[in-house]
Amino acid sequence: MLMKTHIKLFVDSKSFFLSIFFFIGMLSFSLAQAPQAKVPTPVEFMAGNNRLFFQMVVKKKFTPESKFGFLSVSTFAASYDNKMDDLDMVVPVLLNYNIYKNFSLVGGSTINNRVGFSPLVGAQHSFTNKEWVSVTIASFFLNSNKNVELFGIYEYKPKISPKSSLYTRLQFLYIHSTQQNHHARSFLQLRSGLKMNALSFGLGANLDQYGPEKTFKPNYGIFVGWAFQ
Repeated sequence: MLMKTHIKLFVDSKSFFLSIFFFIGMLSFSLAQAPQAKVPTPVEFMAGNNRLFFQMVVKKKFTPESKFGFLSVSTFAASYDNKMDDLDMVVPVLLNYNIYKNFSLVGGSTINNRVGFSPLVGAQHSFTNKEWVSVTIASFFLNSNKNVELFGIYEYKPKISPKSSLYTRLQFLYIHSTQQNHHARSFLQLRSGLKMNALSFGLGANLDQYGPEKTFKPNYGIFVGWAFQ
C-alpha cells in the first residue's frame, strides 16, 4: 500500500511539474511574439554529488514600451535514488508593474513543495547591463502562515577575451513564517565558470535549508547553461 502511495505521488508530482513548466513555456512563447528587444531565457542543469538540479529564468515585457512584465525563476531538484523527501521545487509566477526606473510592484503566486501554494504581493528592483544582472524581490505571502520572502539573483560577467567572459552568480531565497516566527525555507546558490556566447559552464554549489530545524542539504557539482533567444 505504501509503495502504491509513493508511486502515485511521484506520478502526480511529475505531471504537476510538467504542467507548470509547460504553462511558463507557453506564456514565454506568447510574450516573445510581440516585437521587442530580445531578452534571453537562461536554462541551467547541474549534476551534483547528491542531486540533479534544473533552473529556468523567464523575464519578459509585454511590449517594449509596456510598464507590465513577467518574471519566473523556476527551480527543480531530485536525488538520484528518487527519494520523495529530496524532491524539491520553487516555482514563482510574477507579474510586475514598473513604477519608477528600476523599481516595480509585483503580484502573482508561488508554488513551493515545503511551503505550499500562495498568492503574493511585493516589490522588485532590477538592473541589467553587459556585465551585471541584479534582481531583488521582497514579497509577502497571502496565506495562513503570513510568510515573508526575500529573493535575489546577481550575476557578474566581465569580458576576458573577445569571445568569452567570466561567469559568476550568487542567488538566494529566504522564507520566514511570521505567524509561527520560524525559518521555513532558504537556499544559497553559487556559480563560477565561463560564458561563451549563449553557453555557460563551470562549478556550482547549492546550499539548501528546510523548516524550523534548518535541515541542511548541500549539493556540489558541475553546471551547464544555455541562454535561449
